[in-house]
Amino acid sequence: MRIAPPSLYYPPTRRSKTDNLKSSALVRKLIKNPNPFKKTKEAIQHTSSNSRNLMRTPSINSLILHFDGALRVLNGVGHPARPSPATPIEEKQLSEPERNVSARLMRVNHCGEVCAQALYLGQGLTSKDPHIKATMQQAAREETDHLLWCEARLTELNSHKSYLNPIFYTMSFISGAFSGLMGNRFNLGFVAATEEQVVKHLEQHLQRLPSEDKRSKAILEQMQLDEEQHRTNALSRGGIDFSKPFKSIMAAISKVMTRTTHWI
Repeated sequence: MRIAPPSLYYPPTRRSKTDNLKSSALVRKLIKNPNPFKKTKEAIQHTSSNSRNLMRTPSINSLILHFDGALRVLNGVGHPARPSPATPIEEKQLSEPERNVSARLMRVNHCGEVCAQALYLGQGLTSKDPHIKATMQQAAREETDHLLWCEARLTELNSHKSYLNPIFYTMSFISGAFSGLMGNRFNLGFVAATEEQVVKHLEQHLQRLPSEDKRSKAILEQMQLDEEQHRTNALSRGGIDFSKPFKSIMAAISKVMTRTTHWI
């Protein structure tokens, strides 16, 4: 005797009118839209595209902001956060040779501050560490004071800024951007090495300034204190203390800037 499969013992399931209506509706939807996942796929692709655009937006905005910053630096737009150290000091009459010496030295220092702005902005643009970015931005704000103090002093001395500022700004910005890509320790070490060179230049300029030019001296002394603090902060945060050969190369490049902007 053959035994039928177990399923045959069960009576057929009775479908309700509601089930039949649901099935008919589903069939009609499949006829109208044979690929029900198409819209979902398109929505996911659209969302992914928007996400990629949003990821690109900050970098584009950063470039725009940095370009605006470059124009402000080169054109001397802005207000110092701190009053100039020269403000309370009475202007002394300088001879024509003394005025020329002071003007040339302050022009070199002004160009140095232009380069410092470009360096910090370039480093902040490519650095991936938000704390390093904040450090660079704070240093750039302090360097802005130096920049505007030097520019105001150049005006008082009836002199002009270096015509080579745009070139040195571009070179410094590229150097800063490259430094930022090398990681935090290199980035901070580059700041420390740069500020070390600046402190040495300022010391030389303080010795070369005419004795009667107390206003320029006060500016350079405050700048020297700030730059030394920037150097100390960079090293304390883990920056590399670069070797003497590396610093010698930096010093040689710095001489090109100082010797050309001294006259142009």
